Amino acid sequence: KCVVTAMSVMRMVELGQVRLNDPVAKYIPEFGSNGKDQITIRQLATHFSGLREDLDLRSRWQGKDAALRMAHDEAPVAPPGSQFRYSDVNYIVLGELVERVSGISLDGYADAHVFKPLGMTRTRFLPPKEWLGAIAPTEYDERNVMLRGVVHDPTARRMGGVAGHAGLFSTADDIARFAQAMLGGKTIISEASVQKMTTPQQPPTATVLRGIGWDLDSPFSSNRGELLPLGSYGHTGFTGTSLWIDPVTNTYIVLLTNGVHPKLKPGGAVVALRVQVANAVAAALKLSVSEKEKVRLASVTGYNEAIVGARRVQSRNGQVKTGLDVLAESNFGTLSGELGTSSAPKRRRIGLVTNQTGLDAQGRRAIDLLAKAPGVELAAIFSPEHGVTGTLDTTDIGNTKDQATGVPVY
Repeated sequence: KCVVTAMSVMRMVELGQVRLNDPVAKYIPEFGSNGKDQITIRQLATHFSGLREDLDLRSRWQGKDAALRMAHDEAPVAPPGSQFRYSDVNYIVLGELVERVSGISLDGYADAHVFKPLGMTRTRFLPPKEWLGAIAPTEYDERNVMLRGVVHDPTARRMGGVAGHAGLFSTADDIARFAQAMLGGKTIISEASVQKMTTPQQPPTATVLRGIGWDLDSPFSSNRGELLPLGSYGHTGFTGTSLWIDPVTNTYIVLLTNGVHPKLKPGGAVVALRVQVANAVAAALKLSVSEKEKVRLASVTGYNEAIVGARRVQSRNGQVKTGLDVLAESNFGTLSGELGTSSAPKRRRIGLVTNQTGLDAQGRRAIDLLAKAPGVELAAIFSPEHGVTGTLDTTDIGNTKDQATGVPVY
């Protein structure tokens, strides 16, 4: 994602071929269906598109064209820009974007504009057979065949081994060359582009910090360890690969572990190892950050180490409540009340127009809350189209009763 796809996209931004805030559908019109017409390149690159984590692997689809059609047909599971959702679909589409704009394959583009300029001679998709002896095996696949020299990710495997989200093979030496380029060595993009990639590019209200292709501070950034400063950046790979780069102390850590051989083990041992290695490196090199750099990093990220440690617990100067929450806090006083002149107060009979969205902040139904409210009798529920649960797809909806409360539904 970061070494090939994000770097290729950023090179195109620098050349003026695309812009980060452009809708993806400007370059891939088929992608604009099902509510995706306004999703931007930036939202894909930072994982704020609202798309789900992966393509559906339950059907027996095969081939790159089938995968791209499925990606085009996806509908967001969250409003674009509203939340961080790490998604392989994002980078599958960005890989397609590189190919559409450049007119050449993703692996061909990477070889010409990333690998060869940086001298990364042992890095590529679809490694040749003569490399197999030096390639670590990963896991038994669904046919009980040990994967070696074949991408571990099942989606990328079905796509033929070249995809924007997975499939790259490399060595620690080559990834070191890439890291040195990011730190100001032999470059393939400008210093300004590197700065843009590695500083926060997520929506301004978001609490997860992501650059273009790079993780700055999120639930996935454990490989930074506890001693490297905020303002550094990196990425991990599912099988156990990890890269973290710190421009402040001019340090990078490449960790190519193999956490899935011969079978994926539960428990996150590789995650713990990443933290320990990063801490050991920072301690052994006696890395420290000047006060000037601490101030700069705080201004760049908007965060400090204490807030990061609290895992994004934010204080706010107000609290938004639904109308139902306000009613419940008043014990439904505005609905109830003594009616008539008799000594025994009468309960106010009410009808409720609602559907499946009638919930309070805890997800409790308005129906259940009003059925138990003091001084109130929930006498009737009026259901709009699609029924009170929102699941019916017909105009012929009869009267029923709510199963939980027994209240008639009209």
